[in-house]
Amino acid sequence: MTENRSQWGTKVGFILAAAGSAIGLGNIWRFPYTAGENGGAAFVLVYLICVLLIGIPVLIAELTLGRYTQRNPVGAIKTISPTGLWKILGYLGVISGIMILSYYSVVAGWTIGYIFKTAFHQTSDFGTFIANPINEVFYFVIFLTLTMLVVISGVKGGIEKWSKILMPLLFLILLGLIFYSLTLPGAKAGIKFYLQPDFSKITGRTILAGLGQAFFSLSLGMGAMITYGSYLSRTTNLVSSATLVALSDTLIAVMAGLVIFPALFAVGMEPTQGAGLVFNVLPKIFEQMPAGTIVGIFFFILLAIAALTSSISLLEVGVAWAVDELKFTRKNATLLLTGITFFLGIPSALSQGASKFFTEISLFDRIGFLDIADFIFGSFALTFGGMLLSIFIGWKWGANKAIEEIKFGLFKESTTLLNIWNFLIRFVCPVIIFFVLLNIFKIF
Repeated sequence: MTENRSQWGTKVGFILAAAGSAIGLGNIWRFPYTAGENGGAAFVLVYLICVLLIGIPVLIAELTLGRYTQRNPVGAIKTISPTGLWKILGYLGVISGIMILSYYSVVAGWTIGYIFKTAFHQTSDFGTFIANPINEVFYFVIFLTLTMLVVISGVKGGIEKWSKILMPLLFLILLGLIFYSLTLPGAKAGIKFYLQPDFSKITGRTILAGLGQAFFSLSLGMGAMITYGSYLSRTTNLVSSATLVALSDTLIAVMAGLVIFPALFAVGMEPTQGAGLVFNVLPKIFEQMPAGTIVGIFFFILLAIAALTSSISLLEVGVAWAVDELKFTRKNATLLLTGITFFLGIPSALSQGASKFFTEISLFDRIGFLDIADFIFGSFALTFGGMLLSIFIGWKWGANKAIEEIKFGLFKESTTLLNIWNFLIRFVCPVIIFFVLLNIFKIF
């Protein structure tokens, strides 16, 4: 343990914080519409298999590297490989985290705005709302400030404390929304679409979509789990912890579908609504429901909480780097990186219609600054980083050395399970993540 390094107070606190990092808009916004576009239950089945084969092994690898080195992504890579180009991988994680936070906070700001818009029945025109620069910047600043206030309070007093409050709250709101959604007339058709697999719908596209969702939804590839792992003690069981984090993340994603699909079918809407599902379609559904205003308010509170638990980890990656490598105080590191994130996020905030230049700029078939940033950092950099991290841990550091670290804290050592992990992280994960990378560029 590095002298004076922060640590999680409890294993439960760590699991809730790490699960919170993984559980974000990707679970409650992206997962349902991706499932809707890719065959419903067939996609869910493929996704679950991908979490087991890719998600959990890479998650264990990142946590192991963090705990062994007790450093942020840059410091962790430098500890294993002091010279050479591998350290660029660490910086890629830090830069990706801040860049993702810059536009993620813009989208998360919409969820806060929609809490109030739903309360006052003003959800009719999403396009007008996001094209208003005052709205965009105001809610962006509110969300970024909330993120900053949690991170500035430290690992135990900020991130862990608030994770223990926010995660159970998120779960309770989801349970309430599921109960309401399942009692709607016509909800059974939505449940059938979502939970009864039609195996004929499993195509190459379904498999690639499942792979991508499994990878992105667990906060892999950007160093968040390396950073969170660096605050763990050696008495922590990394295998059970990683499995619980992945299961929590998966459970919330599946639960989100139980809210959305029964509601969609209850009002006769198609499940293939795409990315506009949450902000364009759901408010219209809430308007048609009894007690729809209250349900809508709680749904957007749920989204805001999920976004906040993820944004905390995005900011923490950069803060840990500044504290470890630049010897900043936590307060100064948090304030500096929040300021940088704010300036980097302004183009994204103005790219939804407020600024013609940022709205119409195009690159890689993406139009608008926010979409371009999401493609470069949220899709490419994360996938590329995840592939290189699995190669770095499996081959450069060495899976056998990583296994020696994993053994600390295990209740019972299983040679078979460790050998399976060794094989997956060295041979399976890099290859499959490479296919996800190719799919981002629509090679298939």
